[in-house]
Amino acid sequence: MSQSNNIPLGIGLMIATTFVFAVQDGLSRHLAGEYNVLMVVMIRYWFFAAFVVAIARRNAGGIRAAAQTHQPVLQAFRGVLLAAEICVMVAAFTVLGLVESLAVFTCYPLLVAALSGPVLGESVGWRRWLAIGAGFVGVIIILQPGMGVFDPAAVIPLVSASLFAIYGLLTRYAARLDTTATSFFWTGTAGAVAMTLVGLWFWEPMTGTDWIYMMFLCVTGVTGHWLLIRCYEVAEASAVQPFAYFQLAFGAIIGISVFGETIRTNVAIGAAIIIAAGLFTFWRERLQGRANELL
Repeated sequence: MSQSNNIPLGIGLMIATTFVFAVQDGLSRHLAGEYNVLMVVMIRYWFFAAFVVAIARRNAGGIRAAAQTHQPVLQAFRGVLLAAEICVMVAAFTVLGLVESLAVFTCYPLLVAALSGPVLGESVGWRRWLAIGAGFVGVIIILQPGMGVFDPAAVIPLVSASLFAIYGLLTRYAARLDTTATSFFWTGTAGAVAMTLVGLWFWEPMTGTDWIYMMFLCVTGVTGHWLLIRCYEVAEASAVQPFAYFQLAFGAIIGISVFGETIRTNVAIGAAIIIAAGLFTFWRERLQGRANELL
């Protein structure tokens, strides 16, 4: 069955995805502020793994087909790496808040573009290198390393963005031999196993109200991934990916209205530069993709 390319529907689904993920970030910020980050991420992963297994059972071949891989070490490492990235990002929410954490994290597409050459052997032209450089200027503006005493905690979301970029590159590399369904299955199950081995040591009793928040956190996680899958099913990734930046806008609204955060001028300027550089990078990749199709 050929894949459709309903771009308006894809854009709507991507915006809905970013809203759900922003709500998930807000719930993570609250719960991780009250309980250990590892425990919160562990419970979230249990539901994510259940969702992944349910999806695998519905596909042709079932779980056996989804789990079959030519590169188990790589797939397991990808799953553990994403779990670690989520832990780092949730920790950033508790230290810096949603606004600044998400502002820095938006640089991850630029990191992917920068590393795609040395890691995957992909061509990165001088225009995209300029965009990457501009994006990192935006990161520096947000972090303000020369303004008084530099807070090392400001680097936490940058570490998270770096881990997520490496995860994205490894996903591309894994796709050379394994299907998307296989990579998705290993992402959820390997991450759940890793978080269980670590998170159980940090178990804390939760109040009834926070269990409700935890339930919504798990539901938003599953819903967000489902919406993202549907988004990429109905439209080309290059057409909808720029709208992923809506997560920063939704996250900022939640951070300001729920947690009383503020948007500093340097954060707004830096985030605008990063987003502009990221959109230019997506545009160049799309042009290059069309040129390759004509060859």
